[in-house]
Amino acid sequence: MKLEIDSFSGAKIYPGRGRLFVRGDSKVFRFQSSKSESLFLQRKNPRRIAWTVVYRRQHKKGITEEVAKKRSRRAVKSQRAVVGATLDVIKERRAMKPEARQAARQQAVKAAKEKKKEAESKKKAERAKGGKPANNVSKQQAKGNVRR
Repeated sequence: MKLEIDSFSGAKIYPGRGRLFVRGDSKVFRFQSSKSESLFLQRKNPRRIAWTVVYRRQHKKGITEEVAKKRSRRAVKSQRAVVGATLDVIKERRAMKPEARQAARQQAVKAAKEKKKEAESKKKAERAKGGKPANNVSKQQAKGNVRR
């Protein structure tokens, strides 16, 4: 036994019941009653007619059983090592007191400045000797695009 579904209201149509309507473009519509057929032919919107299945579904009517709430998965936080720092180092730095962190930072800055000064003085000494800097190549020459 095959049950059809009403094209307008969405109700079940049992065998031997209802009407079949075939439009000019060969699309088939099935109607359970003359009421749904009439409303369809009047071009009424089934979503606005309260007794249709479509309306009831859209407006969440007649749902008796409560659907259990879906449990949401909580993201589990896990710490991983980053390139250049192991997990132990990261944890150690995180536990560091702000004063200690500030002191370490100032020391690192001071070391970087000293290194830069050293490199600068080396460069000045080389220029004073009269030697040309080693990096005396234009961008085009470095790429190999030299016109001859």
